[in-house]
Amino acid sequence: MFSHVRNLLAGSLRAPRREVVRGALGAAVGIAACGLIARWLVEGRMSFSPLLAAPIGASAVLVFALPASPLAQPRAVIGGNMLAAFVGVACGLVVPDPLLAAALAVGAAIFAMSLLGCLHPPGGAMALGAALAASSSTPLGFDYPLVPVGLCSVLLVVAASVYGRLTGHAYPRRLEAAPSPHRTQDRPPTERFGYTRADLDQALAQYGDLLDVRLEDLDALFRKVELQAHRRLHAAIPCADIMSRDVIALPADQAADLALARLQAHELRTAPVVDARGRVLGLVRRAELLAGGARPVAGLVDTMVHTVRPTAPIEALLPLLSSGATHEVLVTDEDGVLVGIVTQTDLLAVLYRAHVVEAVASAQAA
Repeated sequence: MFSHVRNLLAGSLRAPRREVVRGALGAAVGIAACGLIARWLVEGRMSFSPLLAAPIGASAVLVFALPASPLAQPRAVIGGNMLAAFVGVACGLVVPDPLLAAALAVGAAIFAMSLLGCLHPPGGAMALGAALAASSSTPLGFDYPLVPVGLCSVLLVVAASVYGRLTGHAYPRRLEAAPSPHRTQDRPPTERFGYTRADLDQALAQYGDLLDVRLEDLDALFRKVELQAHRRLHAAIPCADIMSRDVIALPADQAADLALARLQAHELRTAPVVDARGRVLGLVRRAELLAGGARPVAGLVDTMVHTVRPTAPIEALLPLLSSGATHEVLVTDEDGVLVGIVTQTDLLAVLYRAHVVEAVASAQAA
């Protein structure tokens, strides 16, 4: 019995205090603006008597407090509210019994919203209120789904979008995939291994219940969980343990043709460029050196280079070297002096070794 009571009391949604304040303030401002502008658009005059439908308040909870929810997106807010209002008015006008009209309106609204992909929880209240009002002595007409319901829903979405931009929370929710650094159709390297979208679909099908989260958001969250777990497992390995220390570095004042000959002798495609004190200036590649002739290397340097400290854990390299855009990370001391370099090959080797060790340890434990 105590477990049942615990289940009833558990599961509450806890939000950071900053988000609570942001959502509450946004809802208050949004409802006020929505009601005043709606009255002005309909009557052509400004009045402090707002033109609102009560369930719009419930919609405000979603769009301001839970802007990432699929149930709070514009299609759901506008389409769900208008469709539910239309269903409610129709049931109230057709079914003479108020109780039966209300029950039928709520059920039919949920069915219609789900079928058309605009499920919106406040739509249930919208349908219920419209059915009861339509069956009263002063029935509603089919203009009710347009004004005030549709008008207020549109204004609420606009207010949430403006407020979201001002507070750094994009609304409507947009989750853009990371572009390929080579402008191809391949998925980013970090998403090619591990679970697949088919695995996620199958797990959700087995879960059974409908989750109030988009599949894209769920996928992004799981990817971050995977990365966080990997960071925790490999945080104890510093870059100093895996970096190459005997680095072929090019002086900034060296001629490009001499630098190219040095890279070719060591079968390297790129090399760091340092000043007289050994501080990193950037990277230079064979192509630039080939076209440089007798010009100094300093004029051919690519300054967009990633650097880390020797004590940095290797997990700091994972987002950099797995993106496909970066092939090496330079290791420098506090003064910016080059002390080593970590390439994709170095990182792959240590990750493979760590994987073997973990597998052996797991087998021994079993």
